[in-house]
Amino acid sequence: MAIKRNKRFHAEIPTSSLSDIMFFLLLFFLIISTLANPNVIKLMLPKAQTNETTNKNHISLSVTEDKHYFLDKQEIAYADLKNALQTITTDRNDKTVIVRIPHDLQVQDLVDVLQIGSDLKLNFSIATSK
Repeated sequence: MAIKRNKRFHAEIPTSSLSDIMFFLLLFFLIISTLANPNVIKLMLPKAQTNETTNKNHISLSVTEDKHYFLDKQEIAYADLKNALQTITTDRNDKTVIVRIPHDLQVQDLVDVLQIGSDLKLNFSIATSK
């Protein structure tokens, strides 16, 4: 008497560790994307109704609340700002400067920075938040 068994071999792919790997990759990319922010200096920008995006390769000038000046993430003294702007604009051949200034700083501080740009014949844009 021949009795056949119904035990057939089924190929399986173990996928239990795949979800763990995907979770760690997701976390990794989320952390890296927040660290890759080009604007490292934390500022509360003035608010505007409409925003226009610009090229990320423009020169960035940030002013903190305690009047520390950063030109492309490098701190610079106010006295050296005009010479540094002139040097970096001739090196990059880009005359557009994005100014990031806190919303609660005095208007005179912004005017002083814009006056330097006017003397050097640069195009200044003020960064705002929506």
